[in-house]
Amino acid sequence: VQLQASGGGLVQAGGSLRLSCAASGRAFSSYGMGWFRQAPGKEREFVAGISWNGKSTKHADSVKGRFTISRDNAQNTVYLQMSNLKPVDTADYYCAARDSGAWSSRSSDYNYWGQGTLVTVSS
Repeated sequence: VQLQASGGGLVQAGGSLRLSCAASGRAFSSYGMGWFRQAPGKEREFVAGISWNGKSTKHADSVKGRFTISRDNAQNTVYLQMSNLKPVDTADYYCAARDSGAWSSRSSDYNYWGQGTLVTVSS
């Protein structure tokens, strides 16, 4: 499967963005999906995950209450709605898919990765 992330950009603190990750292939609805981010000089970290049917989600404590992951299997797309953005949210954001239908917070559990989309939050 190929993943294409989009929606990043420059936003002021307190603002909102919605990231999208479009997937190719007919098996999208069977994949667990995740969003990760990597800030300059830091390791990649888990942001959010969603199960194949959208019924199970997980958000990192650092984004809980501000970010929401969702998916539309008919559109082969997973989303990350981000609100009340903070400068510490500045990073490259990556979407990932795994053959298991469950989400995982470990990047090593994912089989497919998209390119990053840069989110920059100014103070």
